[in-house]
Amino acid sequence: MSNQAKKDQTQELIKETTKNLFFVKGKFDTTTQEIADAAGVNRTLINYYFRSRDNLIQIIFDEAQKVEKEKSEIIMNPDLPFKEKIGQFIEGSLSTSLQYPYLETYIVSQINKGNCHKRDIEEDELNKLYKDIEQEMEKGAIDKMEPIQFVLNMISLLVFPSAVRPLLMENLMISSEEFDKIISVRKEIILNMLFKN
Repeated sequence: MSNQAKKDQTQELIKETTKNLFFVKGKFDTTTQEIADAAGVNRTLINYYFRSRDNLIQIIFDEAQKVEKEKSEIIMNPDLPFKEKIGQFIEGSLSTSLQYPYLETYIVSQINKGNCHKRDIEEDELNKLYKDIEQEMEKGAIDKMEPIQFVLNMISLLVFPSAVRPLLMENLMISSEEFDKIISVRKEIILNMLFKN
């Protein structure tokens, strides 16, 4: 293996380890030393590859934003029927939630700290989504409400269980595996709650 390939591999290992600690385990205050220990590398390599913990965290944050943006793009696909778009968005969101249970919580925590946040959706795209929702209401596929209420309902049904995962696991006395199984079957439940047929 060349030196460059080894460097790339080590850099990727540090990033993946950091994602695992932040997004999978929910350890947002992990120190540079804890990241290095989990990755099995010397702490100085983090500064060598990323210059600082803050820089590494910004890279991780940007990657988290990219995942969120990709999910939002599904809803903007003009070639799919509305319910199918929403179904794909739900499926993608649930899949991401299973892979990275603390992703949304991490993004919200970073926004609360005043870190840079890029919108997942532009204003004209949001207005188009609202128009699509209104058309579905006119067809009778969705109960009449303000379009933003439909979006809030959908996002709440998707994000809330993951956002309070530890609390739900504790109070409902379920394991992480059981929780993942519950999340994995939510697509049809959510669609049935959002749509009349």
